[in-house]
Amino acid sequence: MLNVRRLSLRYPNGKLALADFDITVKPGELVIVLGGNGSGKTTLLRCIARTLNATGGEVSVNGTHLTRLSGAKLRRTRLALSMIAQHAALVRRRSVLINVAMGSLGRHGGIRTALGDLPPREIEAAHGYLAEVGLAHLAVQRAGTLSGGQAQRVAIARALAQQPRVVLADEPVASLDPEAAEDIMRLLRRLAGEERLAVLCVLHQVELAYAYADRVVGIRDGRMAFDLP
Repeated sequence: MLNVRRLSLRYPNGKLALADFDITVKPGELVIVLGGNGSGKTTLLRCIARTLNATGGEVSVNGTHLTRLSGAKLRRTRLALSMIAQHAALVRRRSVLINVAMGSLGRHGGIRTALGDLPPREIEAAHGYLAEVGLAHLAVQRAGTLSGGQAQRVAIARALAQQPRVVLADEPVASLDPEAAEDIMRLLRRLAGEERLAVLCVLHQVELAYAYADRVVGIRDGRMAFDLP
């Protein structure tokens, strides 16, 4: 479960980017945050993931407060939370399978794994995650040959390889054509329900939000505008 309470971010120049934002996402739930450019929706996700440090409020994942942690404890706890970005950011010269397996790197230390030499069990598990997103038949294909929709599915499989309980998706369909966008949203909807993941996704496409979300939350100028079932 993801719990966000009174999350705020004020930049050193005094600009308030996020103001007292509250949101809860339960296991099995897909919550979509709608907002225009500059509304604060990506800032919200970055503060939750601790790639930006909020200036106020709390974020907890399964009862553990991320905002109170640092160093190794933060890194370990953050493994329960994975991010899917607008662009898949795959290693184009590597196979689809290896790209997926790279999602497990956070669980392993040492120079060999840092260079991409992963334990055989993680490679084997990656086959399963590829099957989850319907791309098992592309395991040995180079990632650079994929379509945009296929690449985003691989990015989702890579996020699953992290074994998260919370998934953050930042405009995951913004660069896709309408058919591929629908495919990705159906996949996120199914994974939330079947894998009991708490999925928080930000979009600007109103029709997709209301078609797939359990709840739709609006954000404007860094503040919650509405929270609708």
